[in-house]
Amino acid sequence: MNQGSPRPIQRTSRTAASGPPGAVIVRRVHGRTPGGERADLYTLANGRGLSARISTFGGTVVSLNVPDRTGRLANVALGFSKLSDYVERSPYFGCLIGRCGNRIARGRFSLDGKTHRLSVNNGRNSLHGGPGGFHAVVWEAEPRMTPAGPSLILRHTSPDGEEGFPGTLRVTATYTLTLRNELKLVYRAVTDRPTPVNLTQHTYFNLAGEGSGSVLNHRLTLKASRFTPVDRHLIPTGELRPVAGTPFDFRKPGRIGEGIHHGDPQLRLAGGYDHNWVADKPYGKRALLATVEDPVSGRVLKLITDQPGVQFYTGNFLDGSLKGRGGKPHGHRSGFCLEPQHFPDSPNRPEFPSVVLRPGEVYRNTIIYRFSTKP
Repeated sequence: MNQGSPRPIQRTSRTAASGPPGAVIVRRVHGRTPGGERADLYTLANGRGLSARISTFGGTVVSLNVPDRTGRLANVALGFSKLSDYVERSPYFGCLIGRCGNRIARGRFSLDGKTHRLSVNNGRNSLHGGPGGFHAVVWEAEPRMTPAGPSLILRHTSPDGEEGFPGTLRVTATYTLTLRNELKLVYRAVTDRPTPVNLTQHTYFNLAGEGSGSVLNHRLTLKASRFTPVDRHLIPTGELRPVAGTPFDFRKPGRIGEGIHHGDPQLRLAGGYDHNWVADKPYGKRALLATVEDPVSGRVLKLITDQPGVQFYTGNFLDGSLKGRGGKPHGHRSGFCLEPQHFPDSPNRPEFPSVVLRPGEVYRNTIIYRFSTKP
């Protein structure tokens, strides 16, 4: 695989118009897909300690370097060293998710009186847009230096009928590394026919650093008083169940591993946490939804979103068979995901907030992962 040589795309000067001092964007070739498409790898650095490498294949966050309480950098995003691994065997490491994230029961839904059948890739369900979803395509890229920090604008047109979804959907996903040490993702989408849209981001985080073992000692806070329990196929039952008195209650900071072995039937069904929490904040309002802390490194991750829910997943299906960039295996529960979203199976649940986008409307979604440290 031709990895190419680093090539500066745009470097900042010390003027506000061209970007913050020290910020940089660099591009190199990531590799080629089996179909021969070239994927590029962009390195973004904000000049304040945060840097990310993002591939145009799947819009994937390949690495995310974050300082700890002593200033030591570590990559906190699980991933691979080769593009071929992302193509052939990735469990959605770091990628953009669409056209409809999470599970859709039996791979079908009805919209305006017509039933649509989707590609099935999760037992009998469609998961994360199907096998050819947004995680598996090469996005068009435009690097841009802004006063807020280095940005990468990614564009993809999903044609009518792709993976069974109706309508041509045009999507823009913009990553920015901000001066507040945030990885900010802004989605925008339009369609020419009614279609369900539920876009999210699927980075697996380990705040101690990739290859540092389990995340069960991380401490989680979720501003959510309810969650959506699932059946044996991991499809929501439709109930919005209170978290009070259950191992799903993270309204106060709690160690992730404290309740994960609880005998709650929901944990047995999913093999751990793999559920959607219902945000307490008003629908559509951008607000802090989750905080995760690693007591060893002092790194803190805050999730700010305008979405009505978040899927919290604890890497239950990681088994050590996949290896990261340093050759260390991605072991069981060695990463966690916080996926801001609408609720799973929303196209089949009229009682859930709607995910239907219609012509003339604009889909918008903002996801912010903000990093800091604690003493």
